[in-house]
Amino acid sequence: MTNDMRILCITVMRNEAPFILEWLAYHKTIGVTDFLIYSNDCDDGTDLLLDRLQDLGIVAHLDNPQSGKKTVQWKALNRARNHDLTKQADWILVSDVDEFFTIHVGDGKIADLFAARPDAAGFVIDWRMFGSSGIMAYEDKFIIEQFTRAAPESMLWPWRAVQFKSLYRNDPRYSKLGVHRPKVRDGLPMWEGWVHGSGVPVARLPCTIFPTMRPRYTLAQLNHYALGSVGNFLVKAARGKPNHSDDPINLSYWIDRNFNVTDDTRILRHLNTVRAQVSEWRKDPKIDQLHEQGVDWRKKKARSLLDQSDPFYTMTRFQQWEIRLLSIFKNKDASLINFFAFAI
Repeated sequence: MTNDMRILCITVMRNEAPFILEWLAYHKTIGVTDFLIYSNDCDDGTDLLLDRLQDLGIVAHLDNPQSGKKTVQWKALNRARNHDLTKQADWILVSDVDEFFTIHVGDGKIADLFAARPDAAGFVIDWRMFGSSGIMAYEDKFIIEQFTRAAPESMLWPWRAVQFKSLYRNDPRYSKLGVHRPKVRDGLPMWEGWVHGSGVPVARLPCTIFPTMRPRYTLAQLNHYALGSVGNFLVKAARGKPNHSDDPINLSYWIDRNFNVTDDTRILRHLNTVRAQVSEWRKDPKIDQLHEQGVDWRKKKARSLLDQSDPFYTMTRFQQWEIRLLSIFKNKDASLINFFAFAI
């Protein structure tokens, strides 16, 4: 990886102000050079914080208002295709603010991943679901430090837990950006030169999952903190999904993702660097104010939701599941966990 190589991360945000600085600092630490961020319909100051970060040259931020039939995520990706940063990028990653690209080889940097497979045209990077770790209330602490309990190494079900995202060379054979993988032009090979996060070549994938019981994360994984604490999850459920607005975030969503089976703290090798970068950015009074404003909004939102009957009952069901799962899975192996996940 040369010093002038451009690695672009594209994402869509709504009401994510408390998490932006950590996510940016982490991905900057591992080697992402450019961030193209679209936001829509924000109530917590996410858009204002991104504007300030853009003023300081840290990100590129564009408004992406919700309108028409297309979801905001697909609208953003269609717009991003023609952005100058996309045209200038050598490599592209489409990711969300609750996903942290975690590299296990070398010093945990993107350069180390490229050095491990310099011939790769792209990388299929599996999600690894990180559960709630039994944390109930939302707190303004780093995600990577709070949530360290994760799904087992090998899983086949639920299928949401074995999806992937892609890091790939900006190649003319791709006609469009995609949420999980780029769209290939008709008649051109999709997976030629691609490598899985386990290190094996990718021959063919019919959809956005990589079903295997072999080790998944030899080279890299995508830490997916889809839940956070119970309090944070209630706020996320009220917001809904960016690419499936009619698909509810509910107890089934929680169960499919809340795996607290094994400790995985490897990402914490970067914690001190991330902490230092966030502290540096927060020396800017406006950034610090907007971050605190976002934290305050989320805490108030979580409290207000608990005054409503449906979110309150949902929270009590989460608590019941936490107790039940912890008692069932404690000191059990992955095969039982896989069986139970399939059975429910």
